[in-house]
Amino acid sequence: MEYFEKLDLYQNTINELRPFEGEMLKQIKDFYRVGLTWTSNALEGNSLTESETKVLIEDGLTIGGRPLRDMFEAVDHAKAYNYMFTLIRNKEIIEKDILYLHKLFYQNIDEEYAGRYRDIPVFISGSNYPVSKVENIQSEIEGLCKWINTERKKYHPVEFAAILQKKFVFIHPFKDGNGRVARLLMNTSLIQEGYLPALIPPILRNEYISLLEKAHEDDSLFISFIAEREIESQKDFLRLLHIPLPKLEQDNNGIRME
Repeated sequence: MEYFEKLDLYQNTINELRPFEGEMLKQIKDFYRVGLTWTSNALEGNSLTESETKVLIEDGLTIGGRPLRDMFEAVDHAKAYNYMFTLIRNKEIIEKDILYLHKLFYQNIDEEYAGRYRDIPVFISGSNYPVSKVENIQSEIEGLCKWINTERKKYHPVEFAAILQKKFVFIHPFKDGNGRVARLLMNTSLIQEGYLPALIPPILRNEYISLLEKAHEDDSLFISFIAEREIESQKDFLRLLHIPLPKLEQDNNGIRME
């Protein structure tokens, strides 16, 4: 797929800049903490702007007139983001990690359901497909974790990350917060493979939701969408460091770098 060739070319350029250590690593983590927290929450209707999210999670300053829940979502998503980075060297994602990511994010919203699977049926508004039944959640999460840790090497890392997000969303194991945990899991798998977090801006919400719905039958367009978002992260990162983007040319053999 064309996207994967582009991804690999940009990734090679980024890898040449490694290792990222000290203040550089801190700046990278802080940059994506704000971006991922804001975009992921905004996709779910959180009212905070990107600048308000930054002030709240970096400076601890509350935002006047904003709902308390919106501020909890930002602060606690940032905590879940920090935990995501503790998993960077594990090269695995286990059930305990999934539950803890949700607990961190949801603890100040609904303590009873934070870090535990739902015991009530739910449905995705606007979707024609049901999510997992309550009685099947445990076994399906266990199956997902087995797939994560035995099958990931069969895929390109970005393809795997997209499919992981899709599979988790289709299970929908929690009462609320499934989308945000799904994106955290996707990005956990990306950073474990040396890739940057992939951000989905709220302006693309309708396309994102539509492609997830279509992924029930054919996930190729959803995978391409996530690949595009990762490419944008790579390009933005190189621009931040004032590194020239590799020039891509199309020839009969596909994409190549000048």
